[in-house]
Amino acid sequence: MMENVHLADEDDLYSGYDYNPAFDTEELDNDPGFQQAVRTSHGRRPPVRDLGFPLWAASHSCADGSQNRSRKETLFAALIRTFPGSTFDPLGQSKGAAPPLESRNDDTPEEKIKILEKKVNDLIEESCMAQSRGDMQLALDKAKEAGRKERALVRQREQTGTADHINLDLTYSVLFNLATQYANNDMFPEALNTYQVIVKNKMFSNAGRLKVNMGNIYFKQKNYPKAIKFYRMALDQISNAHKEMRIKIMQNIGVVFIRMGQYSDAITSFEHIMSESPNIRTGFNLILCYYAVGDRDKMKKAFQKLISVPLGIDDEEKYIPPNDDPHTNLVLEAIKNDQLHQMERERKALAEKFIMTSAKLIAPAIESSFAAGFDWCVEMVKSSPYVELANDLEINKAITYLRQRDFNQAVETLKMFEKKDSRVKSAASTNLSFLYFLEKDYEQADRYADLAMMADRYNPAALVNKGNTLWVRGDHEKAAEFYKEALRNDASCTEGLYNLGLTYKRLGRPEEALDCFLKLHAILRNSAQVMYQLASLYEMLEDPTQAIEWLMQLISVTPTDPRVLAKLGELYDSEGDKSQAFQYYCESFRYSPSSIEVIEWLGAYYIDTQFCEKAIQYFERATLIQPTQVKWHLMVASCYRRSGNYQKALDTYKDIHRKFPENIECLRFLVRLCTDMDLKEVQDYATKLKKVEKMKEMREQRVKSGREGSSRSRRDGSASSDSGQSSHGTSAKGERLSAKLRALPGSNEPYETSRQQVLDASYVDPLGPQLERPKTAARKRNEDDEFADEELGDDLLPE
Repeated sequence: MMENVHLADEDDLYSGYDYNPAFDTEELDNDPGFQQAVRTSHGRRPPVRDLGFPLWAASHSCADGSQNRSRKETLFAALIRTFPGSTFDPLGQSKGAAPPLESRNDDTPEEKIKILEKKVNDLIEESCMAQSRGDMQLALDKAKEAGRKERALVRQREQTGTADHINLDLTYSVLFNLATQYANNDMFPEALNTYQVIVKNKMFSNAGRLKVNMGNIYFKQKNYPKAIKFYRMALDQISNAHKEMRIKIMQNIGVVFIRMGQYSDAITSFEHIMSESPNIRTGFNLILCYYAVGDRDKMKKAFQKLISVPLGIDDEEKYIPPNDDPHTNLVLEAIKNDQLHQMERERKALAEKFIMTSAKLIAPAIESSFAAGFDWCVEMVKSSPYVELANDLEINKAITYLRQRDFNQAVETLKMFEKKDSRVKSAASTNLSFLYFLEKDYEQADRYADLAMMADRYNPAALVNKGNTLWVRGDHEKAAEFYKEALRNDASCTEGLYNLGLTYKRLGRPEEALDCFLKLHAILRNSAQVMYQLASLYEMLEDPTQAIEWLMQLISVTPTDPRVLAKLGELYDSEGDKSQAFQYYCESFRYSPSSIEVIEWLGAYYIDTQFCEKAIQYFERATLIQPTQVKWHLMVASCYRRSGNYQKALDTYKDIHRKFPENIECLRFLVRLCTDMDLKEVQDYATKLKKVEKMKEMREQRVKSGREGSSRSRRDGSASSDSGQSSHGTSAKGERLSAKLRALPGSNEPYETSRQQVLDASYVDPLGPQLERPKTAARKRNEDDEFADEELGDDLLPE
């Protein structure tokens, strides 16, 4: 038994065991016989049909080298005999290249359905992307196309007998997107019909929530009863597990009740929300409802609830670096302006806006006087997390005094802030400077502007007010420096930019002024003041085409401003386009029939075009506006004479002579008309004419002698101050009389209307004299709010 037992060497633990050498593949790389067979045709020789021993006999060989070589040769022979007639090709190289992959057959119904589903999904995505870009019409077109393809997909499934595999999620997406795009394009009936299709289909789960969208559409249509109905239906179909959604729907119901004037029902909804999940917007709406019903006590309670609503944001102190760790500082710098912090700032700003508006709204109603109401609100705010709003409320209290024209109380209230912290002190001083500037107390305005700058040198409103005080004193260069500094501190300071443009215009630098107002127009696209200044500057630069273009934009904003229309007529007249000038002058006369400049131009236009009868009505209106101006009466008579109505002209001249008996021109025309008509009164009028002409000569001699005496007295220094004043008054009177006489025609020519250059009617600003004055920084952008404060940008009362 022991003769078959072999002890293993330490070098080969498995030596002595019998194994089939055909499975020994680990040493093939080092086997020279195998490598020779691969490299030569040894492996391709025909197999040996008969071997003298079976395959298993190789296992009984000895373990020396010769036996090993014999064993490997036996292995190859066995492999060749095992696969007779085949070529030894272990790598499969003799078979050639692999066959190509089978192409997918798109003609099968299932593949067509998959392709169509992908197209529908792509169209829905394109529709949503178009909506995000603001292209609502394209979004609607894509949604409609997706709907058509989805219906074709359903028909194709029905034809192939796979209707059970219809993709309901895809159908729901198509219909929902289509309804949304209909609503975005204000196609409300189509949107409601599409939503009805979704809601009535029982196969769509949770489709009842879309009744909220239907309620929103009815709200936009101002069909408030139906809006409430659908909101309540949606509320019934949403479980209590979705608390946030139920709160939002109830808030919508409360807003609809406010629109309907049912404040008690709205109060019920808002009170429930404030008890379950209080938020700033609902608290503000609740205060509005209590204010509408006049419940003082509940207004106070609601205000207290409002200022106690948690915002859920962290304190600003967490963004202050606690130490000099550079890694921590980098992290804080990165998160200081990230989207989360911006959202926190927006939420806090909204809360402060609602609290300030609520306080300004209820302050006059909760106490006997608005001052006591403001004091109560200030005390409540001081004990809340919004303690920094207390000072702003005090400033609003002063602004309320300004609205009530109680300037003394306003000044006293604002002066209380002189010892406060720098921010509040700067705001109060800015308002005081603005107030004194309105009262034309420029010294006080300058003093408080300096105080505001000392408290906060980077306050653009204070810098603008300082520039204004220098502007009214005539120091325009220095004023421009302060306006520039204000713009460096706040590039969006429109008051500083406007005033800088006015300053450049006053300094005779129209190109720089034009640059300022073009920048301002990019910020305030519909500002009539800015458009007017641009037109005026282009006129100064002798570019009437651009001036007309800006005035055309101006009348698109203020289409009924008669001065703008008259200016357009003047520019077209200077360009020689009488027809366009006539059109705009007529429009100006339609809106303001009392403008002397417009009346004069229209009357002269009709005279030039030989329609004197139509000119009469304009000059008669001028006589009503300026009855003491003789030239309008003379123009009426001249029009009658030009039109051939000599009798009417004679009666008009006689009437003028009764009102102005010393008017030489009237007497000259009376003499001429009486001579032409062979009337007996010609001698009387001729005598009066000579007498008036002699009086005129004597008056001119007295004026001339008075001038000589005045100049002589100035040279000699012996004339008294009284006589000097008398002589100067006589001289001025004589000059005015001479100027008036020179404006009238001579006796040998008919009287013609004076042209524009005689009257020298300069264009009056369409928005009042404030256009040529610098803006005060405390004035709001809303020009109707005369006493608004730029530091506190909200209105005193909600609209």
